[in-house]
Amino acid sequence: MSKLRILYVASEINPFLQTSEVANFLRSLPQAMQERGMEIRILVPRFGLINERKNRLHEVVRLSGINIAVGDEEKPLIIKVASIPNAKLQVYFIDNEDYFQRKHVFHDKQQKFYEDNDERAIFFCKGVIETVKKLGWAPDIVHCNDWMTSLIPMYLKTTYKNEPLFKDTKTVFAIYNNGFSHTFGDDLLNKVKMVDIDDTILAPLKTKDFTGFIKMGMEYADLVVKGSAVSPELNQLIEDFSKDKKFEISIQEEQQAHDELFGIYNSLAG
Repeated sequence: MSKLRILYVASEINPFLQTSEVANFLRSLPQAMQERGMEIRILVPRFGLINERKNRLHEVVRLSGINIAVGDEEKPLIIKVASIPNAKLQVYFIDNEDYFQRKHVFHDKQQKFYEDNDERAIFFCKGVIETVKKLGWAPDIVHCNDWMTSLIPMYLKTTYKNEPLFKDTKTVFAIYNNGFSHTFGDDLLNKVKMVDIDDTILAPLKTKDFTGFIKMGMEYADLVVKGSAVSPELNQLIEDFSKDKKFEISIQEEQQAHDELFGIYNSLAG
């Protein structure tokens, strides 16, 4: 049995939060891999709709307390954890009072896209990496799901490339049909930057929109996975930008997807 270490990162997972098909897929996939002998960690944002009492979330004090830089500001990182009922899986939640205490996910109650969703994504991506560092747990594969996780492959190949914990880590970026029409402000690239990250590295993000985030994930991931239900426009983008490292799975055919991803993980890890 394989003993690979797989880190799953997404914006949602059942039973804690579901806004799209991603939540169900992220509920079944880690358990399927764990049952095949893999070691699993899962990280998601602690959006305000997640009922902490009902889901028995509690803070992990030893992991909390880091400050995460987003542009010129630093925000405190809080880590919470809960167990998935009827499964031997824990989920770690990235939390921050300014970014994740709202009672909505990406849109307010008037369906207006939050202007700071870019900052929330940056904070989340950096928070994931710093949490894994604090855990001292070296993942063989980081499987990033959807646009909110798309900066993780880039950060691992730049700022964190000399971290011993990540020296052998490979990344998978999975694309779903969860687009948005918002364009972020001109300061987006400066918010994303770290000391060794310049405009050249961030070139795919210059459109400052959903497409830009997807391009970032595709540019720096070791493998790109797309679900079978992506829009024709998104499918064309993937074909144009990532044909050399693309792999298609059918999220609707769970067992087949699990089998294919099991092979992908082992192949990537060498």
